[in-house]
Amino acid sequence: MTTTPEKAAQETDLVTVTIDGVQVSVPKDTLVIRAAEQVGVQIPRFCDHPLLAPVGACRQCLVDVPDAGNGRGFPKPQASCTLPVADGMVVSTQLTSEVADKAQQGVMEFLLINHPLDCPVCDKGGECPLQNQAMSNGRGESRFTDSGAGGIKRTFPKPINLSPQILLDRERCIVCQRCTRFAAEIAGDPFIELVERGAQQQIGIAENAPFLSYFGGNVIQICPVGALTSESYRFRSRPFDLVSTPSVAEHDACGSAIRVDHRRGKVMRRLAGNDPEVNEEWITDKDRFAFTYATAPDRITYPQVRDRVEDGGDGALRPASWPEAFAVAARGLAAAGAIGVLPGGRVTAEDAFAYSSFARVALGTNDVDFRARPLSAEETSFLAARVVLGAPQVGGVSYADLEAASTVVLAGLEPEDEAGMVFLRLRKAVKAGARVVAVAPFSTRGLRKLGGELVATAPGGEATALDALTGLDERSVVLVGERLATSPGALSAAARLADGAGARLAWVPRRAGDRGAIEAGCLPNLLPGGRPVADASARVDAAATWGVDGVPETPGRDADAIVAAAVAGELGGLVVGGVDPDDTADPAAFRAALDAASFVVALELRETDVTRAADVVFPVAPVSDKAGTFVTWEGRVRPFEAVFSNPASLPDLRILAGIAEELGRPLGFRTVQEVRARMAEMGPWDGARATHEPVAAAPAAPAAASEGLLLATWKQLVDNGSMQDGDDFYRSTGRTPVVRVTRTVYDAVGPVVTLTGDRGSVSLPAEIADLPEGVAWVPANSFGNGVLADLASPGSRVTVKGVEA
Repeated sequence: MTTTPEKAAQETDLVTVTIDGVQVSVPKDTLVIRAAEQVGVQIPRFCDHPLLAPVGACRQCLVDVPDAGNGRGFPKPQASCTLPVADGMVVSTQLTSEVADKAQQGVMEFLLINHPLDCPVCDKGGECPLQNQAMSNGRGESRFTDSGAGGIKRTFPKPINLSPQILLDRERCIVCQRCTRFAAEIAGDPFIELVERGAQQQIGIAENAPFLSYFGGNVIQICPVGALTSESYRFRSRPFDLVSTPSVAEHDACGSAIRVDHRRGKVMRRLAGNDPEVNEEWITDKDRFAFTYATAPDRITYPQVRDRVEDGGDGALRPASWPEAFAVAARGLAAAGAIGVLPGGRVTAEDAFAYSSFARVALGTNDVDFRARPLSAEETSFLAARVVLGAPQVGGVSYADLEAASTVVLAGLEPEDEAGMVFLRLRKAVKAGARVVAVAPFSTRGLRKLGGELVATAPGGEATALDALTGLDERSVVLVGERLATSPGALSAAARLADGAGARLAWVPRRAGDRGAIEAGCLPNLLPGGRPVADASARVDAAATWGVDGVPETPGRDADAIVAAAVAGELGGLVVGGVDPDDTADPAAFRAALDAASFVVALELRETDVTRAADVVFPVAPVSDKAGTFVTWEGRVRPFEAVFSNPASLPDLRILAGIAEELGRPLGFRTVQEVRARMAEMGPWDGARATHEPVAAAPAAPAAASEGLLLATWKQLVDNGSMQDGDDFYRSTGRTPVVRVTRTVYDAVGPVVTLTGDRGSVSLPAEIADLPEGVAWVPANSFGNGVLADLASPGSRVTVKGVEA
């Protein structure tokens, strides 16, 4: 039997300890509290958390470590959460040692001296570690009484706002420091800290400095008492009233595991799930709090059909039955001629497969594109060549790879705003010695928290900057965001950079459904599983699975071309699912396409400009009301089941199947399970991929500086997005929108400026940033209808002038 060097090293580093009479061998430097867990002994604790550095603050985990004659003992009980094991050490916990048991009972008695006994009204009651351990490891009666001198429990005015969403009841705090350690170690947002000394020590914030963090809600979940609560859940429910269902977060491409707690058909709160390979035990505040959009007053709860004026109607939408809506949609699409399909990026992989199938089988077109945002032809080929499952040199990039990377290059990606779990893993990577390099217009707050290097780059200059980067090796990772599609040649340059260094490349989109939509073939040049439309054998393979005679052989139009064709009258109809016109490359053109199309079918959750223009409106189920799968940025498949069964809406796939059946071209499925079976049957394409080579685009020549400032922009995590509607406390945690300019511009125009582009003007406060000269940055969707609708397209020129106070 052979032993690898790695295994031999691990065996050499093992030490043997005895815990409650049980011998166990654990790696060197393992904490006693962890070693005890391996033999099934649970030592009570409050400050200890496996993902936080040990601190020994609460002292509840005291154990007895007597001298066994080898110098490994201590005369007094020790905190097992800070004590590393030593070879030959003998540990007695509260289960076998009266010394340890008495010490733990004493600590518990001290903790309860000032802690209020208000469990019946405390939000933590019923799921409180303090409550549980007071019963299991505390005294039956306290020697402290409320009468007599000095016998009054400490009280504070309550609650105080650490942020608009997070409230602190200081009298409940046991000063375990979990919250402050999370803020400093994990999120990098040390806005909360311990203040005062001794008995007056408490959690506090600096004056006029609220706890600004995209991850602040995690401190509520890890608080072992009821000191930290959320404004949106406080006093709303009891833990024993709730039903918990595991699910997957729908707000980004990270695939975070969550737990949905609901009561009587209503979501009461969402918590982080425990998934060590993905989000560990953390989620963003958006994943935690942004779920009320699904119960907004404008939720569509029944199909609607427009009584068209040319048919003698009044032109208004009216309620309709599902069979009538299917029939009207089918007749309208059949009469409209050529149809374009725009699914959006919020769909599950199963729904995306249905859109892809519907376009090819029911409509006979490759005019389908999920990208409801600025895009490019270079990106279309890049996604087919470098992102789809089975493509060469793709795959194997995971969260673990980020932690182990030597260098991580961020290009067109601000992870703190666009992929929160990627950001937290990069924080761990930096602590392990990784170097982070950002090709970006300025040093963001997130980049500073990563200690990253900035390659200051004006919009359009990313390709040149990437070509000039050095210092990468085979342990490096290049992360590109979807925004890089707007910079000519940048995606090709990122591919060259990775290939030249032997590094790995990963594409990180913003929406949860984007990666799955690619795999499902919601692109004009791809069929499901990465089959190229231009490949005859791929078309034959897809047609055989669908049970049709053939698949259109000409690659279709991308989203921009579909919009342009509808405006020009080349497309008579549109099928639109979950697309916000203000997110598209040209919102005015998208609205014009809706007006110009002779027939529009909308599949939507809530009323939008698309539904107001549509001829048939179908109510679709939100994530909570359907089963499905998201595919993460790393290609990880994340299935989830429905939390509720709501007859008021259907999954997109069921609606599309109903229309297809009315058209006489059934898709062969009606349920999520049937779609999953069809997707598994089709599988990834294993044929030739020569047609998937990306089309390199030459970098654009920069315009003269006299033409104004180049516009840089991206969406912040907390903004005006419709999927964040309904929780004003959460939305209040968003960062104030500002225009970032160079000091030269700031000195010239002052603290408040007006930017003017070809789509409008916006006035905002100005801040100085380390931008290249001639560049201005604004958040994409934090004011008005957003930058794309109200100002200009990214990378275009805007003028700036000061606003007098």
